[in-house]
Amino acid sequence: MLGLPLLCLLALSPPRLGAASAVGPASVPDGSVSGPCPRRCRCQTSAPPRSVLCPGAGLLFVPPGLDRRASELRLPDNFIASVRRRDLANMTGLLHLSLSRNTLAHIAPGAFADLRALRALHLDGNRLSSLGAAQLRGLVSLRHLILANNQLGVLAAGALADCAETLEDLDLSYNNLEALPWDAVARLANVNTLGLDHNLLAAVPAGAFAGLHKLARLDMTANRLTTIPPDPLFSRLPVLSRPRPGAPASALVLAFGGNPLHCNCELVWLRRLAREDDLEACASPPALGGRSFWAVREDEFVCEPPVVTHRSPPVAVPEGRTASLRCRAAGDPEPRVRWVSPRGRLLGNSSRTRAFPNGTLELLAATPGDGGVFTCIAANAAGEATASVELTVGPPPPQLANSTSCEPRGEGEDGEGGAPLTPSSSSASSSLAPIDPQAGLPQTPEHDGDSDGGSVQVAERSATAALIRWPDHGPVPGLRMYQIQYNSSADDILVYRMVPAGSRSFHLTDLVSGRTYDLCVLAVSEDGATGLTATRAVGCARFSTEPELRPCRSPHTAAPVLGGTMIIALGGVIVASVLGFIFLLLLRYKVHGDQPPGKPAARGGVSSVCSQTNGGAPAPGPESSASDSDPTPPTPVKGHTLVQLDFEPSRGPRGRFAHERGGQ
Repeated sequence: MLGLPLLCLLALSPPRLGAASAVGPASVPDGSVSGPCPRRCRCQTSAPPRSVLCPGAGLLFVPPGLDRRASELRLPDNFIASVRRRDLANMTGLLHLSLSRNTLAHIAPGAFADLRALRALHLDGNRLSSLGAAQLRGLVSLRHLILANNQLGVLAAGALADCAETLEDLDLSYNNLEALPWDAVARLANVNTLGLDHNLLAAVPAGAFAGLHKLARLDMTANRLTTIPPDPLFSRLPVLSRPRPGAPASALVLAFGGNPLHCNCELVWLRRLAREDDLEACASPPALGGRSFWAVREDEFVCEPPVVTHRSPPVAVPEGRTASLRCRAAGDPEPRVRWVSPRGRLLGNSSRTRAFPNGTLELLAATPGDGGVFTCIAANAAGEATASVELTVGPPPPQLANSTSCEPRGEGEDGEGGAPLTPSSSSASSSLAPIDPQAGLPQTPEHDGDSDGGSVQVAERSATAALIRWPDHGPVPGLRMYQIQYNSSADDILVYRMVPAGSRSFHLTDLVSGRTYDLCVLAVSEDGATGLTATRAVGCARFSTEPELRPCRSPHTAAPVLGGTMIIALGGVIVASVLGFIFLLLLRYKVHGDQPPGKPAARGGVSSVCSQTNGGAPAPGPESSASDSDPTPPTPVKGHTLVQLDFEPSRGPRGRFAHERGGQ
């Protein structure tokens, strides 16, 4: 009897929930209910460690409503394109996060800020192009950071700031990195594995790995490295090409194959490392190209000391201009060029000097105190070479306008003229002196009058034009064109004209009559050593345009104007007469009752008078009918009846009867 109620009670009791199903709320032993497990995911929330596993679930975004107490979240092989700030908020107990092989291209700043316990972050196989300082903020416990197979081109200096002391594994392979924040890399004191292979790195600074005392594997395969600078780390540890059993725990596995190594004396230290044969090969110099790196003897790793191949001749510039000093050197490796001032000071980039990588030094706004002998020093690993360049700073050149060295210039009357060019015997009223071969500037003329064969001449001139000629100084290396610059005495605005390199004359037009012009001709050429554009003064000249000749005015010049006025006045009189005649005709027409003059006014219709008599007297004709203008009344006719019929075209006939009786 007691069995039936007991069975009923057992049937009514709720079933004990175990592991959470794929869909539906999950329970925990203490009775609290977590969020639902995302669709197509497997969730383990019954007991720690709690995990959410969604590999290949076709997810387009991080599922909402995740269990915030999960310690493992795996979302690989999906289509997640971004991670928002709220997607992983409050997941403070998460230890492992995998977003591998998605389409991830954007990570919101602070998206991982709450993951302070996270130890492993897998972001490989995505589309990340850059990582800023805020995107990995908050990962203070991170040990493994996998960023391989992305499109990273930029890694910010502060991107690894929060995890620099804890990071043990950093994989940046198969990206597009041309440079790294090497200062940040040097702070990875606990890093054990560093993967930099298959990037675009072209250089590694010396001592970049000196502080990585726990580094066990360094992979720099397939970059663009031509040399690897010596590092104290490599000299302290046994260096291997690959891990092998029985190797010391402190051994370093170094891989640098697939780089275009330049096998010279800078890589002797690497050749001396005790390691077995590997796949590294030399790309240059030509004598060693293609040979295995480890098969080349140490005495074949040689360098060539620098040799100065080109330097500027003595340079002379006017005060205030820019002075360019050039120095070129050859050697293996490529020498680095530095400059020392006449006072023994090493020159670099400053407010007045600019040092270029190609060995050019520019002094801006040169002063007489800058003159002296400058020393060019070219140095590389095999030695150094020096050369001297002398600089002379002279007085400033005469200005094209408002110059104190020019004589007073007379101002002519402004005007425009079109007089043809005429040869002028005084075209050399001002001429240029010959060119100073040292300074490349015009010297002060020693005499007035016609210029010699080495100066610019104004061959012909008129009120608005001038013909400029300059001599041929022979072939100028790299000559591109000639430049003519001039201005008038009335303003300081320079006008430029470009002339082909083969020309030796130019016709200036659009000048103002009666003005004085200052003109210079410059040769524009290309420096064969530097490829920069240089200018050299050919010569200058001053000339004045002819005054404008005003034509005399004849008294007959007003005749055409007077004749035109008379024609206009006569035409006006004729038009007025015609209009008056037409007005008179219209007025006369109105006076006569809208009928032409000389004709009687027509009645409105057709009248017909019929008469009937009883005899005795003839019937009156139309002439005897009553008239409005005749006051005499008609004489009554005895026994006579007059019938008058009027016909109107629009109203038809109508009758008017008059009965006259007489003598009653």
